[in-house]
Amino acid sequence: MSNDTTTPAPATAPPLGVGMVGYAFMGQAHSQGWRTVSRVFDLPLSPAMAAVCGRDPDAVRAAAGKLGWAAAETDWRELIARDDVQLVDICTPGDSHAEIAVAALEAGKHVLCEKPLANSVAEAEAMAEAARAARERGQLAMVGFNYRRTPALALARRMVAQGRIGTLRHVRISYLQDWLVDPDFPLAWRLRRELAGSGALGDLGAHAVDLAQHLADAPLTGVSAQTETFVRERPLPGGSGASGGSGGSGADIRTGAVTVDDAALFTGRLASGALASFEVSRVAAGRKNALRVELNGTLGSLAFDLERLNELEYHDQTADAAESGFRRILVTEHDHPYLEAWWPPGHGLGYEHTFVHQARDLLRAIAAGTDPEPSFADGLQVQRVLAAVEDSAAKNSVYTPVPLP
Repeated sequence: MSNDTTTPAPATAPPLGVGMVGYAFMGQAHSQGWRTVSRVFDLPLSPAMAAVCGRDPDAVRAAAGKLGWAAAETDWRELIARDDVQLVDICTPGDSHAEIAVAALEAGKHVLCEKPLANSVAEAEAMAEAARAARERGQLAMVGFNYRRTPALALARRMVAQGRIGTLRHVRISYLQDWLVDPDFPLAWRLRRELAGSGALGDLGAHAVDLAQHLADAPLTGVSAQTETFVRERPLPGGSGASGGSGGSGADIRTGAVTVDDAALFTGRLASGALASFEVSRVAAGRKNALRVELNGTLGSLAFDLERLNELEYHDQTADAAESGFRRILVTEHDHPYLEAWWPPGHGLGYEHTFVHQARDLLRAIAAGTDPEPSFADGLQVQRVLAAVEDSAAKNSVYTPVPLP
């Protein structure tokens, strides 16, 4: 649903030049957020989409025209150096996050970086330290865990903080997709550790871990995990490449090794004492983008399903047993999080609106000089949990502590 015909921001809002690196799926989603945000919310800054960067000159020029960017660059260093760019938005594979983010912060730019923050704890630590140093100079950095900006999950966070479900005892999150069920799906970058860092764990598990810690307002202190790669060889894109051997349906089909996980299962303990369980998979047949969250407390429970993202289920344990049970809250009221500027009650939002809300929150933080959330320190904490999951899985599921912030 396009919002490009809604009322623009007041002309008095000063511009903030944005440059984006990467223009594929996440770049398209981020572009939607930057194009739309000042047409919906009254903001102290108005994003100016100065330039987008990609390696292919023709492709990046086409992306700039399609997505609404004023200019195209083929070198991210040149994008960072532009005088009309004050914020660098990083939507590249994880292997380049650290280099681009640190360079942008050191150049005096604000930074938004897609999740997971990095491919390793060491890279994430370097990014968090660069963000800390930049903060002292007035530059801000945020990691893009967009599901925090779903109004229903933001409402769940508010209800937990208000004590509506009492003391939290259980956090239960699953995130399932099926795009890798077909063993002939090619060896894309997300299946190579050197580019992606990990598989379903980093791609989907990073969201699950961030949501668990965010909703509970407590970090995970330890995990016990299993991971599995069900399809260990896949066709190389285009039928050829630099790695792998013969395989597939024909002798001329070359394959390469899948070096990341297809699925991960892990349990954990939060610093509050609550228990947590997680399941993530990219080979769950029939599940397209099934993110499900449940929180159980002493006074009630909350449940959320991304495939019904305008709804939140709430059970009040203190109600009369004869009438108790989960009830649906339709999260479309103007006093629900983020919805004060959108449509009349009952008119739902979609996935793309989480990126509009992400842009809103970051622009407000920059204008106010306040720390945006989630910070690079938050992203580092998620990275430490992911590393502990992999360590535990490699050691036959042994309980593995997570270093606290």
